[in-house]
Amino acid sequence: MKGSAGLSVTIITRNEAHNIRACLRSVSWADEIIVVDSGSTDGTVAAAREFTPQVYQHDWPGFGAQKNRALSYAGKDWVLSLDADERVTPELRSQIIKAMEDGRENGFYLPRLSQFCGQFVRHSGWYPDYVLRLFKRGEGRFSDDLVHESVILQGSSGRLSSPLLHYSYRNEADVSRKIEQYASAAAMQMHKNGKVVTRADAPARAAWAFARTFFLRLGFLDGLAGIGIARMNARTTYLKYKKLKALQSAQPAL
Repeated sequence: MKGSAGLSVTIITRNEAHNIRACLRSVSWADEIIVVDSGSTDGTVAAAREFTPQVYQHDWPGFGAQKNRALSYAGKDWVLSLDADERVTPELRSQIIKAMEDGRENGFYLPRLSQFCGQFVRHSGWYPDYVLRLFKRGEGRFSDDLVHESVILQGSSGRLSSPLLHYSYRNEADVSRKIEQYASAAAMQMHKNGKVVTRADAPARAAWAFARTFFLRLGFLDGLAGIGIARMNARTTYLKYKKLKALQSAQPAL
């Protein structure tokens, strides 16, 4: 990217050998790539080192804190934060470069087009799913949330139009694994925040999560994928509140 603002790409990983090469290949044009890994055992680290020498290994403190760790290694003018299952298309690359060269905003939201078990999804509340991922270094940092972290940006922001491709939820086993992972992390975050629930919350909120996804967010237009996403959201919500109730019950009374 000679003659333009410098770009650092940051990625956090754990057992992403099936994703990391394609992700890093899609941003091989960046000025520097930083990977922070948390105990991968599947060859992720070796694969990442095929693309960049800046591969670091740390424990796992949660999504927000880990992304801030990756951010601390960035040395260029701009930062693009990616997940290992995301890809930057040539069209999005052109828009990112132009946005950095213009420099009129401190950050940019990217529309994200996600895949569910092999199908790209354009409803169910999944698209355009704008995520703030491109920002000037020093003007943005991640929230410290254990899950569903977000960029806290100083100053103005804009939007790009070319989507970031997101190859999430490859198969049913992947769906089940992520449901458990996200539900556990979300329950811990809510417990940390002092959220209090009753036994009725888990089933009631799960039913609402299904209805909202499938009907209000037009998931029925996504066919089988829409049904799968609605069921996934309901299951995640149910487990999240069930786990929170267990944490709440285990807490000793004052």
